Amino acid sequence: MMRSTAPVDTEINLGDSDSEDSEEQQPWKTQLETVMEEEEEEEEEDMVSTQSDTRPLINERDPRQMNECLKVSFEDVIAEPISVRSGDRVWFWSNALFEVSRVWFYRIVTAVLAIPFSITAGVLFAFLTCLHIWLLTPCVKVVFMNTGRLEMLWKSLLDIFIIPVYHSVSKCCTSVSVHLTRE
Repeated sequence: MMRSTAPVDTEINLGDSDSEDSEEQQPWKTQLETVMEEEEEEEEEDMVSTQSDTRPLINERDPRQMNECLKVSFEDVIAEPISVRSGDRVWFWSNALFEVSRVWFYRIVTAVLAIPFSITAGVLFAFLTCLHIWLLTPCVKVVFMNTGRLEMLWKSLLDIFIIPVYHSVSKCCTSVSVHLTRE
């Protein structure tokens, strides 16, 4: 991906004026460098949607919120009514053990299964993509190209035989009225 090299108007502060921003700036960086860094950060935020599929997003691992149902906390699973309560320490340690075991078992299971499952899913999606691109789409295009005359014939048959029947039935049904009375 190439960056655009459009010229940017930049105002350089030589430190002649007293401003509150000069205290916040780092003395070893010029204002031009600070502006360039801010532009790069904005470009990086814009590139999140256009990033390569092979480079995973580390900070945002569920950008489309596909797994909203898996955001489970201790209170979503175990809840005690007001009438029945365990001790505070039991509740505290149960909560802590639930969270720790959930996180660590997830890490262990993903460490063992994530690589084989991701390879299997990658091979499956690659196979399905190949079939779709090289087999299914060309076959559908060939069928649509060769069925133009059949489509015209089918439309003519519908216009000649089927549509008049439906129009007749609809005209007959429009005169029917139903009145409900209580006796």
